[in-house]
Amino acid sequence: MRVLGIETSCDETGVAVYDTARPGPEGLRAHAVYSQIALHAEYGGVVPELASRDHVRKLLPLIRQTLGEAGLTTADLDGVAYTAGPGLVGALLVGAGVARSLAWALDVPAVAVHHMEGHLLAPLLEDPELKAPFVALLVSGGHTQLVGVDAIGQYRLLGETLDDAAGEAFDKTAKLMGLPYPGGPQLAALAEQGRPGVFKFARPMTDRPGLDFSFSGLKTQVLLAWRDSDQSEQTRADIARGFEDAVIDTLAIKCQRALDAAGCDTLVVAGGVGANKRLRVKLEEIARKRDGRVCFPRPALCTDNGAMIAFAGALRLEAGQRAGNAVHVQPRWDMASLPAVQTVAA
Repeated sequence: MRVLGIETSCDETGVAVYDTARPGPEGLRAHAVYSQIALHAEYGGVVPELASRDHVRKLLPLIRQTLGEAGLTTADLDGVAYTAGPGLVGALLVGAGVARSLAWALDVPAVAVHHMEGHLLAPLLEDPELKAPFVALLVSGGHTQLVGVDAIGQYRLLGETLDDAAGEAFDKTAKLMGLPYPGGPQLAALAEQGRPGVFKFARPMTDRPGLDFSFSGLKTQVLLAWRDSDQSEQTRADIARGFEDAVIDTLAIKCQRALDAAGCDTLVVAGGVGANKRLRVKLEEIARKRDGRVCFPRPALCTDNGAMIAFAGALRLEAGQRAGNAVHVQPRWDMASLPAVQTVAA
């Protein structure tokens, strides 16, 4: 089954073709992403209306480009998958409208994909030997969640952020220190120049039981430290390092707790923050000490992309799941409400 995947949940237009007849990563025939960073940079953040209009402008050319790179035409497609939520409602409607129209015109099935399930399943695209059960850490721009995965499509929320997600905390902290948009990657790069231990910030909510996160207080600590400092370039780098260390330690501590609670030693990490080099090293160290494993998608598949949507959609289409003819999106969508794709073995 050759499935076209469309991702338009926020500020990146992603398109991909996944072929289930090819094993593992070979199934990804082609994928392309157009980022709107330059469009939103002058505003210091995503402007929803501009994001929607840019998806309208870029989506069809990107579909033609991706199909051409895959050596396919629309007539070769067996299904269409699209992000239906969570995300910006206008941006979601662009992708859903194009996907449903294309599926109707080609007389092929379409399926709505949960954006965070796409992230969660991205490591399986490149590692078909990875099997449930496992614990997933989902750390994208607007989400920080620990999820127990009993089978594909059967998810239990173990913990989540009570305020800012880790990605949001990176972006907002970078902005208050004067770094350009998008701030998260800029702050992580600056932290490479920082000296460890010069600034020591709290590891939020690690001094009590539980698997929930909170990063807004950490952001406030950084603001106060920045205001009271000499604001030199070295100080900026030291604060960035202290902030990044605090976030990474917090995520690592909660991951260990989640693995203990689930009685599991396999951790899957996905989402944009999952590309952070220091986070990867920290979690790999934890996995080695537990004699377990941690799985990441390649950095290009950590951020929003069509490949994860095509892959997740292909799994659901092969399971016989279909979307109705209506163009329907869910800006807020609980992943635990999704129908199962695989059942737990007895």
